[in-house]
Amino acid sequence: MSVSKKFSNSQVFSGGAVDYHTMSPSLFLLWLLTLPLLPFCAQASVPPLGYYLDCGGSKEVTVDDLKYVSDGSYIKVGSTSPINKPGLLPILSTVRYFPDASARKYCYSLPVIKGSKYMVKTMYYYGGFDGGKEPPVFDQIVEGTRWSVVNTTEDYAKGLSSYFDITVVPAGKTLSVCLARNSHTGSSNPFISALEVKILEASLYNPIDFAKHALVTVSRSVFGGEHIIRFPDDKFNRMWQPYKDQNPVVASQSNVTSSDFWNLPPVKAFNTGVTTSRGKTLEIDWPSMSLPSTYYYISLYFQDNRQQSPFSWRVFDVSINGHLFFSNLNATAKGVTVYAAQWPLSGQTKISLTPTAGTPVGPVINAGEIYQILPLGGRTHTRDVIGMEDLARSIQNPPADWSGDPCLPKGNSWTGVTCTNGFHARVTTLNLTNAGLGGTLPPTLDNLSALSHLWLGGNKLTGTIPDLNGLKDLETLHLEKNNFEGPLPPSIGKLPKLREIYSDFQGEAKEK
Repeated sequence: MSVSKKFSNSQVFSGGAVDYHTMSPSLFLLWLLTLPLLPFCAQASVPPLGYYLDCGGSKEVTVDDLKYVSDGSYIKVGSTSPINKPGLLPILSTVRYFPDASARKYCYSLPVIKGSKYMVKTMYYYGGFDGGKEPPVFDQIVEGTRWSVVNTTEDYAKGLSSYFDITVVPAGKTLSVCLARNSHTGSSNPFISALEVKILEASLYNPIDFAKHALVTVSRSVFGGEHIIRFPDDKFNRMWQPYKDQNPVVASQSNVTSSDFWNLPPVKAFNTGVTTSRGKTLEIDWPSMSLPSTYYYISLYFQDNRQQSPFSWRVFDVSINGHLFFSNLNATAKGVTVYAAQWPLSGQTKISLTPTAGTPVGPVINAGEIYQILPLGGRTHTRDVIGMEDLARSIQNPPADWSGDPCLPKGNSWTGVTCTNGFHARVTTLNLTNAGLGGTLPPTLDNLSALSHLWLGGNKLTGTIPDLNGLKDLETLHLEKNNFEGPLPPSIGKLPKLREIYSDFQGEAKEK
C-alpha cells in the first residue's frame, strides 16, 4: 500500500507578485484522435455524478460512454449555432453564444449538494460559427469569482479545441458557471461548446481550504505516455495529457490500486514513467509553460517499474527549482505520491530527482498534477441571495443577466444592482426604473437589510407591497407608476432612515 505524504508548511517560500493567469490544455478534435476503441469492460463503468451538457445541442449525444444532454434546461439566455465541419466530436459540433451586449454576464445555474466538492470543466471550439476567423476573447466566472480569461486563439489556429478545469466547493444549493464580456471581446460574442460539473470524493485535493480558495488546473500529465487518459480510466473524467522529453521511457510491470492514493489517480497513469541511468539525477522541465508567480498545489506520483521483489525499490530526493520538495522518497512497486498544498512557483519549472548513495537504479516518475490556488472573490450574503433570487422568480421579464451571484464579481453584478465591497457583499441599491417589469414583489424582499435605495418606478408590477420592516437602512423608495394594490404597509412609516417616498397612493412625492 502506498504512503501519501505532504510537504511541511514551514518550508514554503515567498511567491512574490501575483498575476492570476490560467493556461488552457488542448483537446484533440477528431473522432480518430479522441475516441480509441474501448475494451468491453469499460462499457460498464459508471459515469461520475454530475452534469454533462452539450451547449447549443438539441438531443442527447455520447462521447467516451458519457451521455451529454442539451443545456437548455440550465440557462435562460443565449442563441445556438451548429459548427459545420466534418469529423467533429458531437459535443463540439454546436455552440451556445451570447449576442446581448447589455448583459453583464450569462450564467448556467445547476442544483448541487451544498458543501460537496465539484470539478467544473468548460470546453470551447470556435469553428467560425459567427463567420469570423478568430475566436472571441472573454471571461469565465464560477460563483462570484472571475476564474480566467478564455482566449482559444492559439489552440484554434492549430486545429485544437480548448478546455479549462476548476475545482470548487459551492456555498449554496446551486452552482453558477458564467461567461462575461471583457475589454478584449469587442463586437464579438462569447460562446461555449460543452460544460461538465462533476462531484468529487471528499479525499481529493485536501487540505485546501475550499471556503476561501479554488484549484485551477495548470497541468495534469502522464510521463512517457502516448495517449490522453480520461473516463472510463479516470472515474472523474479528468484529462491526463501525455508528456515526453529526452529522458528514457519505462513501462510498469505491476499494477497499483487507485484507492490507495488520496487523489484517486487512474491506474493507467502508472503504466509508463521516465527514468535515467543509475547514479544520475533525473531532470524534467514540467510543465512546459511559464507560470505566474503565485502558490500551487502539486501532487507527484512514483512507482518502481520492475516486478515486485526485495530489490524493487528506488530511493531519491525530489526537488523543485532547486528547493527540496521531499527527501529519501522510496518508490516501490506499489506506488507512492507526495504533495504540497501550497508551493510557490514562478516562470519555468524544473523537477529534479537525485538518487541516494547505493540505490541500484536511477530515479523514476510516472505522473503529476499542478493546480493554481485561486483566492475566491467572495459571494453575496446568503440572506440577500435568497431575497434577490425570489425577486427574480416573482417578477416577469427580469434583466437577462439576473442569474448567478447577484453582486460578484465586481463589474458583473446583476443589472440595476449595486453592492458593498468585501468578501460577503450586501445589496445596497436596487434600481429597475422603467425596466418593463411585471409580476409581484416577494415577501423576502425584506431580506435585503442593507438596502439604501429601492427604485421600482415606471413598471407594471401588481399585487400588494410586502412588509419592509427589515429595511432599516432604506433611505429612498420609488414605487410610482405601477399597478400595485394599496395601501402602503404601515411598516414603511417606521423605517428610521427613510427620507423620500414616491408611490401612486400618495399623489405627490413625499419626503420625511
